[in-house]
Amino acid sequence: MCRKRQIIHMDMDAFFAAVEQRDDPSLRGRPVVVGGSPDGRGVVAAASYEARRYGIHSAMPSAEARRRCPDVVFITPNHEKYRSLSVQIMALLEEYTPQVEQLSIDEAFLDVTGSLRLHGSAHRIGEQIRRRISDTFNLTASVGIGPNKFVAKLASEQAKPDGLLEVLPEKVLGFLAPLSVEALWGVGESTARKLRRLGFSTIGQIQKCPASELVAQLGTHGQTIAKLARGQDDSVVRTDRERKSVSHEQTFPEDTADARFLRTRLLELSEQVGHRLRTHQLKGETVTLKLRFSDFRTLTRSTTLPQPTNSDQQIYRSTCALLEAVRLANRKIRLLGIAVSNLDRSGQPQLLSIAGSDESDVDRALDAVRERFGIDSVRRARLADEDPTDSQPED
Repeated sequence: MCRKRQIIHMDMDAFFAAVEQRDDPSLRGRPVVVGGSPDGRGVVAAASYEARRYGIHSAMPSAEARRRCPDVVFITPNHEKYRSLSVQIMALLEEYTPQVEQLSIDEAFLDVTGSLRLHGSAHRIGEQIRRRISDTFNLTASVGIGPNKFVAKLASEQAKPDGLLEVLPEKVLGFLAPLSVEALWGVGESTARKLRRLGFSTIGQIQKCPASELVAQLGTHGQTIAKLARGQDDSVVRTDRERKSVSHEQTFPEDTADARFLRTRLLELSEQVGHRLRTHQLKGETVTLKLRFSDFRTLTRSTTLPQPTNSDQQIYRSTCALLEAVRLANRKIRLLGIAVSNLDRSGQPQLLSIAGSDESDVDRALDAVRERFGIDSVRRARLADEDPTDSQPED
């Protein structure tokens, strides 16, 4: 039986402006525009929500933005900084599904239909994404969830700023009905005028009209409009990027220099990365350890293995060795991460293993239990025996 699709649309809130406000506390709470100078022919690339209250929006001439709000602060765009953050955010999304379609520097679709057993419901995944973006980058994102891309994107727009809205299949028609016809994909100014001349100002009014009448008035475009008005969208989440690494990281509730705690977290992260590698039938040659210290300085160390691996224990041993080689000198760590890169497709699961190692047999047994009962259903003894007050790992 075909599973119903679960699509997430993630959109960062006022991305460029929010980054600048994050990095310069004096800008917080003030109207900020990222873009060209108002003294020339500059345009607004992004506006903070404080600036939007004055009707300022992207693509508006900067001079008009200053006219509407004389106190607005203009910031020259730092595209390299935004691109670097975007790469990190998209990598975070790919921890939940390989089916990520990046639409722009600050938004993406995720098809999480195949990830529900591993990560829980789409709602839970959406909340985790928002929380981790907040905790990791000190930025906010809005998330929409629906049975297709069209509904999910409209839901994220309704959720802004800093919210989440899930539209269940049985609620789609009611969700769409009050929205204006301009909310339909492919309906620009010209088509909107035609629809209004025909008596349609809301999507709900279109829902009541037979598709044949729309086709008679608008041609083949009428069929598309009729389908979208009823919440029907068959477009798939497309990703053209080849996966280059599999990674997972964890931000601790308190900075720590406790070696035992760090090694335990490495084991937990190694299991998560190893499981995802095997799920996607991948092995990797390069293992990377990421450390972020209490002063937010970040250090990475890598090692290349003799043979590609997706073994939890091999990843764990490699990262432990990398950690031991770093002279911590009691420096406290706030984030720990593991990545495996230089991937190949030699990681196909073996249903029958005649000469499999004990480690690979254990990995496959754990995978089988987790696939059936969920990622948290089974743990290695070291993690199961851990005092729960020692840490607060991410969900």
